[in-house]
Amino acid sequence: MKVYEIYDEENQIDIGVLLYYEKSNVYIIELRSELDEWSAPLLFSSFVKKGIYTIPREASLAWIMERVIPIGRQNIGSILSTHKLKEYDEMKLLELSEGRCSQDEICIRRVEAVPKFVLERSVHNLVDCTALENNMLLCFFADETVKKIALSDISDYEKTDKVISNRNLYESCELGCGGHYVTFNDSIDIPAWLLYEKGRIIDVKYEDFIAFTGKNIIDTSRACEMLQCTRQNLNYLVKKHGITPVMADVKGNLYVKNRLKAEKT
Repeated sequence: MKVYEIYDEENQIDIGVLLYYEKSNVYIIELRSELDEWSAPLLFSSFVKKGIYTIPREASLAWIMERVIPIGRQNIGSILSTHKLKEYDEMKLLELSEGRCSQDEICIRRVEAVPKFVLERSVHNLVDCTALENNMLLCFFADETVKKIALSDISDYEKTDKVISNRNLYESCELGCGGHYVTFNDSIDIPAWLLYEKGRIIDVKYEDFIAFTGKNIIDTSRACEMLQCTRQNLNYLVKKHGITPVMADVKGNLYVKNRLKAEKT
């Protein structure tokens, strides 16, 4: 991850930080909470007005694209050649220009360490997230808080209703880059701060879930050993007795050990 300070040279104020996750090509801008809608960059004033200082990746990318040469520029090939770039790379172009543009006096400066205010804010980032039944998310946060949240409780958030109404979209739930958000089909994001704010605390730790998984989730081979049966017998039991795998795959299923015992009996 690369870190850049965003600085307003005209007003001599520190705006915030640009976080660039190179492997995922994701940009997240963290604004300082001292900003108001007038001192924040114009593109982010609506977020700041709502008290949102962690800018979503789409809006962060939009800010960057405002400050670099567009890919559709007529002489883009010549420009890339001049700067010894083999292909269009908005981050390299942003670095070359130091983030400057004609619309304001804002620039970026590479820094080695993540500022303290970003580290303090990141304790509410996610370390993991799981989609449960009934459009419920189980969220594990960096401060070791575990929360459960119904998407219906944040249905007024942009595009959340689409996730609720589309089962396949809901099941595509994944942890977003840096734990800043949960993403569905890598296209609809729900920010970590909102999940933290709206979620209901569950009095367990992430390590408890890891321990449970390690000790209680077994594969087909171990299930056969435990039940003293063949794979064919196990498949029969699954169909006949309604034993439900927690994950089904053509190469084998995964089962909850105690549930397997209970359903067998």
